[in-house]
Amino acid sequence: MGPNSMPALTRDHRTITPRDPASAAAGGAPAFRGPRPSQESRECRELVAAHLAEEFLKVPVEDVAKCVADVWACAEHLGFRPTPEVVERVAREHLLALVNSSPPSRIPR
Repeated sequence: MGPNSMPALTRDHRTITPRDPASAAAGGAPAFRGPRPSQESRECRELVAAHLAEEFLKVPVEDVAKCVADVWACAEHLGFRPTPEVVERVAREHLLALVNSSPPSRIPR
């Protein structure tokens, strides 16, 4: 592997770690080969967004869908396979930060 080349990635049940591309030929897991077909990813994003929208009722549905789409695109951009479980977990953290960062409502006196 040259100094400017990126290592391939593998995923176990807890972490994502770099691995030598030659290990795939030796029986290792295949490297990620690009994004899923757009129809499949769109359906997955819609399901994740619908699930999170039920959980975050105070956040507009459009904002939830945008958050999910952004997390999905970020994972693809970084070279990770975006799974619905991981996208949902990261998007939930972003939405929690959004909800917790809003100022409390003022009680009229």
